[in-house]
Amino acid sequence: MRMKTSDNELAVMAADGDADAYRVLLERHYDTIFRFALRATGVREDAEDIAQEICLSLSGKLRSFRGEAKFTTWLYRVVLNAVRDASRKTMSRERMHLAYADIAALTRGAEAETAREIAWVYELLDQVGEELRETAVLVLAEGLNHAEAAEILNIKETTVSWRMHELRKKLKALAEEEA
Repeated sequence: MRMKTSDNELAVMAADGDADAYRVLLERHYDTIFRFALRATGVREDAEDIAQEICLSLSGKLRSFRGEAKFTTWLYRVVLNAVRDASRKTMSRERMHLAYADIAALTRGAEAETAREIAWVYELLDQVGEELRETAVLVLAEGLNHAEAAEILNIKETTVSWRMHELRKKLKALAEEEA
């Protein structure tokens, strides 16, 4: 029965203390929580910490879920806020650059050139600023459309489109500088 229950219904039930509904929600969405945290931070250990923190705190946060948006949209916001909090608390520029070396571990079996390209992209994303980086991760890495990203970021869809345009311009300029 729980497998046929919608996320929004499960969230309401879990907020009311239903442990089974909470378990089903985590089973359904843990991979998304971890994947988005990993893509947003670029650091596996930080993503694991963020995912665990969310798993521990989600039951309390569910009380704020009103069902006005899809559960997954609300969950992306929770993860994004956790990533921002973690970044403010612990992310130093040095640590971030060292973490990009770990990208090779994320691309097991991939060719060295692919790992270098991924490291290059993360390095460039680090230079474009937090807003453009967050937007890029949602649209490019998570595959969300502009409307979905806008809802998660709590901005207008046109702002997402503008940010993606600005991102392309900045990445092109940075690539030309390197060439």
